[in-house]
Amino acid sequence: MDDPYGTPDADGPLLVIVDGANVVGSRPDGWWRDRRGAAERLRDRLAAEGLPGRAGPVEIVLVVEGAARGVASVPGVRVEEAPGSGDDHIVDLTARSPTRPRLVVTADRELRGRVTALGAEVTGPRTLLG
Repeated sequence: MDDPYGTPDADGPLLVIVDGANVVGSRPDGWWRDRRGAAERLRDRLAAEGLPGRAGPVEIVLVVEGAARGVASVPGVRVEEAPGSGDDHIVDLTARSPTRPRLVVTADRELRGRVTALGAEVTGPRTLLG
């Protein structure tokens, strides 16, 4: 969205939207026993490490849904609860900032197609999990 002075928000930091369910589910580490705890661990990792390989500023949004709801935001990571489908919420967040650089972290093929159609870049969970 443009500011009142007409400067496009393309100068804003990279918006990194993380598909929490997809990233957490990419490793068979017992996440299914405590989905909220797994989302909190991911949030804490993102807050501590940011986006690996990126030195510049980023705004990180972790999208959670279902049993992972109730995870609080922390400095460096805004947590958003999807009111319905996590994928739909990620697409909505991506669409809200059409002139801003956006990176969506997911391995979901359908979601990747939906957000790239909106001009976002995509990367898989390994980018965050190493």
